[in-house]
Amino acid sequence: MTILIPAWNNGNLEPVEKLEVHKRGLKHKAISIFVFCDGKLLIQQRAPNKYHSPKLWANSCCSHPNWGESTEDCSHRRIFEELGLKNLELRFIDQIEYKARVGNGLIEHEQVDCFSAICQTTPEVKMNPEEVMNFAWVDIEKLKEKVKLSPSDYTQWFKIYLNEHFEKLFDFQQA
Repeated sequence: MTILIPAWNNGNLEPVEKLEVHKRGLKHKAISIFVFCDGKLLIQQRAPNKYHSPKLWANSCCSHPNWGESTEDCSHRRIFEELGLKNLELRFIDQIEYKARVGNGLIEHEQVDCFSAICQTTPEVKMNPEEVMNFAWVDIEKLKEKVKLSPSDYTQWFKIYLNEHFEKLFDFQQA
C-alpha cells in the first residue's frame, strides 16, 4: 500500500511516498502525542515489524499525516489506530523540527506538531499489535533516568524531546 505524506521536495510541499521520504531524508510533516494521567506519561514500544526503530520505546503516539489531512485529525486517528484511545481532548503544545538517523539508512527530518492530553482517569489502552508491542505509564523523572541508563532502548526523536524540549513538552502541570 502506497502512503503519501506531506514533504518538502525542492522547496515545495507535495505528496511523497513515506518510505521514499525517509530514504531521502526529506523534511516532512509529523505529529507527536503525549498522554498524561496522574503525573505519568503513556509511552509505547514500537512493534517489531516497523521499518525503522522497531521494538524501541517512544512517546504515546507519533506518526505522519496523510496528504491533505490536518495534523489534528491525524492525531485523533493515529492515537485510536495505535492504542485504541478516543475522545481525548488534545491540546496543541508547539511545533518542533529535528533531524535524526533512525537506522537502516533512513532519516527522520520532521516538522512535528506536538499535542498533549491530560486524562483524569487512566484510559483503557487497546494495543494494535501491528503498531505497538507494549505500553507503560511512567513517572517523568524516572523516565529521564531510564533513558540515561539505557539510551539504545528509546527512539531518536523521543531522546531529542526529553533532552532538548523537556520543559515545553513535559510540563503537563501547565496544561
